[in-house]
Amino acid sequence: MPNLISPAISPILLLIASNVFMTTAWYWHLKFPTTPLFKVILISWGLALFEYCLAVPANRIGHQVYSAAQLKTMQEVITLVVFALFSALYLKEPLGWNHLVGFALIAGGAAFIFHKF
Repeated sequence: MPNLISPAISPILLLIASNVFMTTAWYWHLKFPTTPLFKVILISWGLALFEYCLAVPANRIGHQVYSAAQLKTMQEVITLVVFALFSALYLKEPLGWNHLVGFALIAGGAAFIFHKF
């Protein structure tokens, strides 16, 4: 079966989708502090299952084009972007300049992983 999306792009799309599930699994319940912890854990595990179903193929497909270190770095940067959006839009927690500077420094460090010296 031919790939409909290139192996350079599909892991990025899959990692974005997987991070939406993982960020939701880890943080959705903060708006519901009275929900019993066992219920939160079970719901979060269910969400995390979808995350794994997307992250594993993302890494398998992506490793055709990227090194494992590049895939991990990509995942971390995507995680920060997804988390920043989730935090601001869902949790209504504003991001300050210090968050943006910190994220920019992490992104700058990530650039070294992809640069060929």
